[in-house]
Amino acid sequence: MPDIRAFRGLRYNLAQVGSLSECIAPPYDVIDASLQSKLYDASPYNIIRLELPRSNPADPTTTNSPETAVPDYEQAGKTLRAWQNEKILQPDPDPAIYVYHQQFELFGQSFLRRSLMAKIRLEPFGQGSIYPHEQTFPKAKEDRLRLLRATAANLSQIFGLYPDPDNEIQDFLESKLIGVLGNEAIDHLGVKHTLWPISDLETIQRVSTMIANKPMFVADGHHRYETACTYRDEVASQYRNNNPSQSESEFPDDHPANFILCALVSMNDPGLVVLPTHRLLHGIPNFTTEELHTKLSPFFDCELVGQGPDSTGAVWAELDRLDEQWILALYSQASQQWTRISAKQQAADRLETIAAEHSAQWRELGVSALHRLVLEDALGLKDAPTPTYVHSVQEVIDGLKGNLPNQPDFQLAALVMPATVDQIETLCTFGERMPQKSTYFYPKLASGLVINTLD
Repeated sequence: MPDIRAFRGLRYNLAQVGSLSECIAPPYDVIDASLQSKLYDASPYNIIRLELPRSNPADPTTTNSPETAVPDYEQAGKTLRAWQNEKILQPDPDPAIYVYHQQFELFGQSFLRRSLMAKIRLEPFGQGSIYPHEQTFPKAKEDRLRLLRATAANLSQIFGLYPDPDNEIQDFLESKLIGVLGNEAIDHLGVKHTLWPISDLETIQRVSTMIANKPMFVADGHHRYETACTYRDEVASQYRNNNPSQSESEFPDDHPANFILCALVSMNDPGLVVLPTHRLLHGIPNFTTEELHTKLSPFFDCELVGQGPDSTGAVWAELDRLDEQWILALYSQASQQWTRISAKQQAADRLETIAAEHSAQWRELGVSALHRLVLEDALGLKDAPTPTYVHSVQEVIDGLKGNLPNQPDFQLAALVMPATVDQIETLCTFGERMPQKSTYFYPKLASGLVINTLD
């Protein structure tokens, strides 16, 4: 892992804003127009005004969700500078790393996910010990680059995983929290976020040493990471242009643009939860159950396991119990039936042929089998519209019943197991990226707890 550094985090002045809960937001890419409006209404200082700023903040009909419009990037920069001048946001007195806790309820259980937050030195993917696990897309990177140019700040942190079988690093940090004042916030899903600054130099140095030789796997924030690398190169080029007499001058090693804000979670943390990402497909033929079985039976054993959308919970419960990457479930809207499909040897043989450019480990993923073999090859849906991605059984049911707002009619649904943390580590180490939406780490990190300025 590249070196981690303490930094003087820019944080909300609670004497000015009141409730921190009203100022935080989830990452930009999971915010739709409805949630954006709710966050705008929550507080005039909500971080949404920096992450997804409207052209006219006073007009609630002016929405800038990632799907509908381009945010006013220059407005975000002006707002950030105004908040600093007005002391809405203030830098911490000393450089610090931060302990970050998220407490949440899921499946009737209570969880605590622990992490440390610091800035880490950027390395281009493939040239060091920071590894991506999913593909990125130019449109999303251009969006984040324009915002980064306007604000010169990491408004939110990326999510990194690192191996630590005994959780020694995080446990050491936890022992340093006695007497440290933390800030708490509750997000719109009821998740409790707590942040503590650790400014003790000896503690920071020890953590930096403990983590120095470990790899980091990007769990979330790939677009922001690659954007930060591009921004760093732009700042370095401008620096050299401004120093023409120093033709051989190097960009300063400690320049803030060389770093990005990151929350680091041990891969063995008890609170690390990976949820599935199910698919709802539209704009495709309305396959009957019989047609699905005919097309898939050369590669899969097909079994009718549910009738109607309300059977989705039981179908997923059995898939979850079986816990096999290559056992999936498909729903025919035409027949109103769920089919469970279990791969035969012919499935492995066929996927090896049509995805020979990928490793055997990549082909073992359920999402790989779903997209390359089931949807593209067997069902001929290579040019189908991008699916709607959902995470809960209830969202699947609502989608099949037509109860998801602003969504089309769906002809097919697919339930698929999430990739495991071990699979992420294996494929990342091989330098291979997973298909899009292979993982969903719950809960999302909160934006607005601390900002890392780059100027």
